[in-house]
Amino acid sequence: MLESKRKAIIFIVLSLLLALTAGFLVLKKVQALNTNLGTTVQVYVASDEISSRSIITPNNVKTEEIPKKYLKKYHVTEVKDLAGKVSVVPLSEGDIITKNILKDVSAVVEENNRLITLMKSERVFFDQRLEALDRVDIIVSHRFNDKEETSIFMKDVKVAMVAKKDNDFQGVQLEVPLDKAPELIHMQNYADSLRIIKANVEKKEEQEKASKKEAEPAKEETPAPKKEEKPKQEPAKKPAEEKPKEKPAEKPAEKPKE
Repeated sequence: MLESKRKAIIFIVLSLLLALTAGFLVLKKVQALNTNLGTTVQVYVASDEISSRSIITPNNVKTEEIPKKYLKKYHVTEVKDLAGKVSVVPLSEGDIITKNILKDVSAVVEENNRLITLMKSERVFFDQRLEALDRVDIIVSHRFNDKEETSIFMKDVKVAMVAKKDNDFQGVQLEVPLDKAPELIHMQNYADSLRIIKANVEKKEEQEKASKKEAEPAKEETPAPKKEEKPKQEPAKKPAEEKPKEKPAEKPAEKPKE
């Protein structure tokens, strides 16, 4: 009986040790998962359908939790990031709202305009780095009927958005009228070269012309006071000429006559 009791005690102790070891291992695994996933954060998603170019209201959004590990810079986590914003693309219920699809209400594309994306490629060239709301001209070079032609395709086109990757300029989205969109896409696909150059600001030329016009009358007024100053200087010379007339005051020369 004593040996059986000893064996029973040994088995109980071993089972307890195994149970403690298994619990410790499970605890470590759970802690590892928690450290990898991190705490959860709330991001904003669409609570119902949101049409493009319509102002986002609190009734259109709701919050969902995602692991902090998967949180990116483009996620919207604060309500102030949605104030006065619209989506440039339509959203369905449950779609995550990201900052790259939001625009200010004042910068919304007009209903008759469309956004066309032009990225750097073998055919598309950018002369310089562009920013949103810049104006550009598009110059096209192509060969037609064995004739090479280079011409200005579009002028004064608005840059709606700029595409960047690791702070490196990649391309733009141009806002063009709907009737011009097929022509631009056709040139993008079939032209030999599509060159985008930043448009000059015409206001500078107008300011220079205005400044020149203001400077011309100023030149005509400057000689007028010079002519008036000449007669004023002549009487100033007369008292200088009268100074030698004071010589008769040399009376000490009469003393030797006495």
